[in-house]
Amino acid sequence: MSKLHILGAGGHGKVVADAALAAGMADEIVFYDDRFPTLTTVGAWPVVGRLEDVPEGGRDLAVVALGDNALRMRIIQQLAERDASLARVVHPSAAISRSATLGEGSVVLAQAVVGPDAELGRGCIVNSGATVDHDCRLGEGVHVAPGAHLGGAVVVGRETWIGLGASVIEGLRIGERCLVAAGAAVVHDLPDQSRVGGVPAKALGSAGATGE
Repeated sequence: MSKLHILGAGGHGKVVADAALAAGMADEIVFYDDRFPTLTTVGAWPVVGRLEDVPEGGRDLAVVALGDNALRMRIIQQLAERDASLARVVHPSAAISRSATLGEGSVVLAQAVVGPDAELGRGCIVNSGATVDHDCRLGEGVHVAPGAHLGGAVVVGRETWIGLGASVIEGLRIGERCLVAAGAAVVHDLPDQSRVGGVPAKALGSAGATGE
């Protein structure tokens, strides 16, 4: 019997579990969350331990379902050091080009599109209804939130958060650990740790993107 270990028993974790079930990835799904043992269930699934309790190695797959980009990547690195097998979770309604590449531990949710020759780094999230068009390059730990759209050949640095319904026009470079606010329209390159919002997007200040 195949088992999928999901780290993070919040709302995003439930969406990842639902996608994994729809894709027929596992016969059994269990969660790990640092609120255990106070938290013992999430939806229909059991919470069986804390994040540190995920078994080492083995044939089962694991996926980190934490929205905080930096924390997600830190946990993914810890799993890699313990020889865990990281899953790629893709909802069956997502449209993934055969020439696209998805890094280990990445998640592509319902109705999302990943275009030809797009590349997703390790631990990326392309959320429900989001678009990553042709030739885009996403660094590790990027989150493209529901309904956000990246035009062709956009390059996004590691651990950047592209907010709900935001858009980035084609060919731009977005730096590392940026935060693009919900509904923003990005029409120029952004340096590392930018925080932008509005139409067109303008600076809100500078700080690391946490994916809160």
